[in-house]
Amino acid sequence: MKNLILALVALFTLASCQEQKIGYVDNGKVINEIQEKKDIETKYDLINESSKSRADSLGRIYQAEYNELQVKAARLSEKKQQELLQPFQMKVQQYQQGMQAEQTRMQTAYQTEMDSLISKMKSTVKDYGKANGYKFIIGTNESIGTVLYAEESSDLSDVIIKEIDANYKK
Repeated sequence: MKNLILALVALFTLASCQEQKIGYVDNGKVINEIQEKKDIETKYDLINESSKSRADSLGRIYQAEYNELQVKAARLSEKKQQELLQPFQMKVQQYQQGMQAEQTRMQTAYQTEMDSLISKMKSTVKDYGKANGYKFIIGTNESIGTVLYAEESSDLSDVIIKEIDANYKK
């Protein structure tokens, strides 16, 4: 903590000796407001709803099949009941494993797209900073307050959102 305070004091001391452009970006605001993230979320919401609908439909089919097997099994010995239900249980288990694998693939794909989006944001901030003569652009968000105070004119979040959205529309 002392090192962080000393580093900030040194940073501000250097800044007072030379005029340096410093800005900040609210990372959470940028990520949550850019159109590409909204599109990614919509895409995965639709995929998730489709998957859920398919799972519900198959669940009803399996429940009906199970009910039929229960009726048949009621007249059989315990050993015969197990023999009758075992293939069904294996089928249901395979289905559940398939659904879990699909869910894992979807989560991995979503996370990959979000990681790519964060990389684009960082790249855009870097390019914007270089192009506009900034010495520092600091990132902040709600949970980690790295910027405790700054003039609103130093907030580059909206500018970065516009830059990313403009590149995304291309």
